[in-house]
Amino acid sequence: MNEYSKENNGINQRAELHKKIWAIADKVRGAVDGWDFKQYILGILFYRFISENITEYFNKDEKIENPDFNYENISDEDAVKYFRGLNSEDDIVKQKGFFILPSQLFANILKNARKNNDLNTDLARIFKEIESSASGYASEDDIKGLFDDIDTTSHRLGNTVAEKNKRLADILEGIAEINFQDFKNNEIDAFGDAYEFLISNYASNAGKSGGEFFTPQSVSKLLARIVIEGKQTINKVYDPTCGSGSLLLQMKKQFDENIIQEGFFGQEINITTYNLARMNMFLHNINFNNFNLKIGDTLLSPMHKDEKPFDAIVSNPPYSIKWVGDADPTLINDERFAPAGKLAPKSYADFAFIMHSLNHLSSQGRAAIVCFPGIFYRKGAEQTIRKYLVDNNFIDTIIQLPENLFFGTSITTSILVMAKNKMNTNILFIDASKEFKKEKNNNILEDKNINKIVEKFVNKENENYFARFVTKEEIEENDYNLSVSSYVEKEDTREKIDIKVLNAQIKETVFKINQLRLDIDKIVEELDFE
Repeated sequence: MNEYSKENNGINQRAELHKKIWAIADKVRGAVDGWDFKQYILGILFYRFISENITEYFNKDEKIENPDFNYENISDEDAVKYFRGLNSEDDIVKQKGFFILPSQLFANILKNARKNNDLNTDLARIFKEIESSASGYASEDDIKGLFDDIDTTSHRLGNTVAEKNKRLADILEGIAEINFQDFKNNEIDAFGDAYEFLISNYASNAGKSGGEFFTPQSVSKLLARIVIEGKQTINKVYDPTCGSGSLLLQMKKQFDENIIQEGFFGQEINITTYNLARMNMFLHNINFNNFNLKIGDTLLSPMHKDEKPFDAIVSNPPYSIKWVGDADPTLINDERFAPAGKLAPKSYADFAFIMHSLNHLSSQGRAAIVCFPGIFYRKGAEQTIRKYLVDNNFIDTIIQLPENLFFGTSITTSILVMAKNKMNTNILFIDASKEFKKEKNNNILEDKNINKIVEKFVNKENENYFARFVTKEEIEENDYNLSVSSYVEKEDTREKIDIKVLNAQIKETVFKINQLRLDIDKIVEELDFE
């Protein structure tokens, strides 16, 4: 399939997805708050996926000898007999990470959803049993709690059982109508697109609490391109504030699977988005033994500090949030923060996340971090940390992005690129603030914008109004100010005026006005004479 066909397929698949989700919203809206509604859509989308995934897993081998076999159609008793027998139970859960009985499959629950008076409690039970199927196995931590945010017995769905069941049936039928074809071969990121669509359409409800957990796919793609550029292979990829996992998944989407040898690692403080990230891994056919996601506060309770350093780090940490800072005197001795000699200010944790990433970066690795621009010019502790990063030659590039790329905020952001193996001490500054396509709700980076930025990142050449390769000495003279606007001149797009030509035009205009006045005076005199 050529690139044009792929693009058209992607557009059609995305339009189909958005249309179906909005149709479900029309039926459920009013009873379920928009932001809560998101949890049911994404949760049941995930339920459909794992049901189809395990059905395909069983059908693949069985159909070789029995072409009419379909796991959906056999009884639970036969499933236990054939697939959960003494010799195979361990193998299935060890390979897939979970087990689902035929009667529990999305397709079979859907068949009688409208008539099932116990639909809400049946779904609650099924979700619990899917999670418990992993108990005692290596996948237990990756499966446990995945459905916690999909409370099918909640009053948010309705005051009566009948109301709850009706709305759950609406959602099940709506999800069933989406033509995903083969999840893994779609031209779109179905889960990411669904999440992005829900955030953008419920922005008034979600605000920052929604947008901060999701990095738009075009920004994710740029970060992935930057950290992998020029590398044939990397050991693993890490996102210390992974949200719903969109950045990690762009790494998989952009490059062959075998280029990332040891998998995907991340940490997230919010339980809801942590669950979404784990779902997202399964949805993209990343098996539980190829990802390691943890729940917790990255700054105060890092969960991957004993891991071998990472060759690729991509991150969009929360901007300028408060943290304990120097109120905890032990933190200055933490190996992540100690080298800079100062802790990030209590009101701005940005450089704490940056120093954390630097600590986890391998000697051959590269980190790309979305940042709030204020950290590049503010004084005090942040200036001290910038000085440490510049003096030790860890900063490779700083890229100013266009405004209004992220949901829930229109602010301009920047990308900080760090590396530990730079060949010179210069820093590249790129002003990409004009590199975007304007869309209805948010600006996006098109492929041509991403390609232009990555090309400049690679060649490190100066370009008027777009990029400058700046010496360490100039940065020192500028008090370690790392704002892109301090080094890349903005193009003056105002109309240029030739003063001599303008004066001549004014002189001619004044002459014509005076001549007109004389003519008018003459006419008035003639009228008075008559």
